[in-house]
Amino acid sequence: MAANTSPRQPQTPFPARSVALSVLAQSVDSDEGVDVLLDRALRLNQLDNRDRGLALDLTYGVLRRLGTIDWRLDPLLDKPITRLPTVVQMLIRLGAYQVLFLDRIPHSAAVNESVKVVKSMKNRLKHDWSGFVNAVLRRLIRDPAPPWPSFETDTARYLAVKHSVPEWLSRRWIDRVGVEIAERVCEQATNIPPVTLRVNRLKTTREELLARFVQGGIAVRATQISPVGISLEHGGPITSLPGFDEGLFYVEDEAAQLIPPILDPKPGDVIFDACAAPGGKATHMAELIGNRGVVYAVDRKGARLELLKGNCRRLGISIVTPVVGDVRHSSIWQKQVLSRHQQFDRILVDAPCSGLGVLRRHPEAKWRKDSAAFGRHHRLQVDILRSAASRLRPGGVLVYSTCSTEPEENETVIEQFLKSHAEFHRESSAPWIPAAGEQFLTRQGDLSTMGNRAGMDGFYAARLKRAT
Repeated sequence: MAANTSPRQPQTPFPARSVALSVLAQSVDSDEGVDVLLDRALRLNQLDNRDRGLALDLTYGVLRRLGTIDWRLDPLLDKPITRLPTVVQMLIRLGAYQVLFLDRIPHSAAVNESVKVVKSMKNRLKHDWSGFVNAVLRRLIRDPAPPWPSFETDTARYLAVKHSVPEWLSRRWIDRVGVEIAERVCEQATNIPPVTLRVNRLKTTREELLARFVQGGIAVRATQISPVGISLEHGGPITSLPGFDEGLFYVEDEAAQLIPPILDPKPGDVIFDACAAPGGKATHMAELIGNRGVVYAVDRKGARLELLKGNCRRLGISIVTPVVGDVRHSSIWQKQVLSRHQQFDRILVDAPCSGLGVLRRHPEAKWRKDSAAFGRHHRLQVDILRSAASRLRPGGVLVYSTCSTEPEENETVIEQFLKSHAEFHRESSAPWIPAAGEQFLTRQGDLSTMGNRAGMDGFYAARLKRAT
């Protein structure tokens, strides 16, 4: 993203709440992720570390708990909350989140600060909503909490309300994987994700980096499944961690770290990464082959490839060639890639998807999606897979992966592709999965971390090999 050169906003008496409110209101109609909106807002507002942390907590907390919050607010309102002005909706939810989920903030402060914020917006809203906001939040404090929906008679509603997911999604998961796993997946979608690092073994080892963090007084632990992961016990600015500027690590979920090794790339391989930005898997593949070979990293968005270039520079990786384009269209192959290499030894298709496996990192996505999206994604994924696979050499390996939990975007894509491509066959990923990760292999030998108990995101990967 280009640097924003707008003047910084003047400081307000309640900066953290104002930033959170602004981002939440924007998120209703924006196609951009909340992480992008929040980053922009934080750059425009001069917040100290305490207020910055509170703004993050409030923004993500409201979106993670939105379903539960609205369920608690519904009996207190004489009309649906969505019929209120967007800013008023989000301000009441902000206050409710503090009352219901933040023990460190006194109830009186949550109410009073919310009232102050809405009073300051009276001219903009053309109405003084302060009395209404005050009354709703004080009733929330005063009135006893209603019982949860019945687990026995309305399980989908119970999971939706308690774990704050759309009811269509909790019902879908119950039908697919049963109540026990569905509840685990719903709970994971609301949890705060850990910050996980992938060690850059071109420059260090996990043991050396763990020791360096411990010497710096940073609480860390080795990941349970990935042999190259480190999990931070507490959050904080990543760029201030020891070794960041030296390129000793890359921020990446533990499940994502399991995917590039399934390709089993070798030094000297010519590798194609079909949907590459911001470069996590491309840089991991380059590291796996000792920075010896070629990795073509394609993405439709040039701005995202700039992130990849920056990551490569920091990590000391020189073999990744970014290519702006869409793998479904031949122009990129002809102009930038096919003139050098007609076929590839290894191909990774980390396909665009619903992202249901990473909802805890992008909680706004829960409220933007519906089941109709799966069909659209499926068609796109099949097209991308077919286009990329056509350039795999005989005997080469392709890995298809997503951060989705849904079969329409995973197993069904693979099955449809194999029916029309007899020259490909599915191989088990077992030889390239750590022993601790074998529990995540499906009956077909694919990787699926849906509903895992290891604190990882939900990822899927299938390994395909082309006949010689």
